[in-house]
Amino acid sequence: MVDESSESEVIRTARRAREAAADLAVRTRAEKDRALHAIADALLAASPHIVAANAQDTDRAREAGVGAGIVDRLTLTADRIAAIAEALRKITTLADPVGEVVRGSILPNGLELRQVRVPLGVVGIIYEARPNVTVDAAGLCLKSGNAVLLRGSSSARSSNTALVETMRDALADCGLPRDAIQLVPGDTHDSVKELMQARGLVDVLIPRGGAALISSVVTGSTVPVIETGVGNCHVYVDADADLDLAVELLIDSKAQRYSVCNAAETVLVHRDIAEAFLPRALAALKSAGVTVHGDEQTAAVAAAAGNASEVVPATEEDFYTEYLSLDIAAAVVDSLDAAVAHIRKYSSNHTEAIITRSQAAARAFTARVDSAAVIVNASTRFTDGGEFGFGAEIGISNQKLHARGPMGLPELTSTKYIVIGDGQTKAHNSNT
Repeated sequence: MVDESSESEVIRTARRAREAAADLAVRTRAEKDRALHAIADALLAASPHIVAANAQDTDRAREAGVGAGIVDRLTLTADRIAAIAEALRKITTLADPVGEVVRGSILPNGLELRQVRVPLGVVGIIYEARPNVTVDAAGLCLKSGNAVLLRGSSSARSSNTALVETMRDALADCGLPRDAIQLVPGDTHDSVKELMQARGLVDVLIPRGGAALISSVVTGSTVPVIETGVGNCHVYVDADADLDLAVELLIDSKAQRYSVCNAAETVLVHRDIAEAFLPRALAALKSAGVTVHGDEQTAAVAAAAGNASEVVPATEEDFYTEYLSLDIAAAVVDSLDAAVAHIRKYSSNHTEAIITRSQAAARAFTARVDSAAVIVNASTRFTDGGEFGFGAEIGISNQKLHARGPMGLPELTSTKYIVIGDGQTKAHNSNT
């Protein structure tokens, strides 16, 4: 018998989540969708309170000298809260994955075999300064029948507390267990470590954030981890690119919103169009406030065009970097093969895009680049669960097991086999 009185608050929280998960797993789609609408309504009603709590977090961040990109990710406004609420409503329009038959058959011995989707159970989310993740993760877990343990960063403590209190109250009003959505108690790394070691209580962990956070969770957990990835994304401008389109897509990929994981961090330019393309691209990037960290060939083309000041020398580290700022690395490559080789070396295998009018080049690029998303003639910013029609994503996985790319509802389920017979025995139905 476990003496729960001697357990830490983190473990007690996980036990409550496990009980809530058992309740939630058998709830109907109608019950879960009703709760999602109730949470959306509650968030809108509580918007002034949430924005005020968020202001405490952003004020602390600015006082601590946190960069503008991180402050932007941390900020909640009334419009952003309305968008978060709308994302919850969109989840209600999506099919409930729980109970979906993945495959089924009647075996030769007459047994009826079905593989069906079931919730994972208790999902722990460890993430950094993005309070919108608090709601996105809770909504997707609720719809897929999972209880969620949310461990955001201390920088978003006030925001997350306000959001979770609002959502828990809405759950209770709908007759669903409040403990289906919980914040992991504690602000120190000790609470994160306890969550990472709560094997048997927590079914899976999903880290969302920078490389250091993700590496720490992957290497330090006894709980299974779905590894979401750093977004060192590339745009390759091929020799057959439409240059006007290439400039437009590059600017959108980099500067439309630079603090997100699907923003471009490196542009690769085929040498045959470098002299025509780079001066235009450098001017457009400068207008967008982007600093270009260029290799020697990029700097040489810029200097020849009288734009030497628009490029700073790139280091080897620049090509590995997820900037999350108004910076981009740039290199001239000799061929599509060289672009693919560069991506294989430096990419985080998140999203890579090719801009080309050549179907052969597009086919070769998509076949040979091994990333979670490979895009032809469109912005890298489309790698997103909402843009893909999955609803608000819980993360973008760079790994190859279980889930890869934007993780929507199906990726938050496992499966089980249901076998129905009418008296079959192994002794009479097998040669082994």
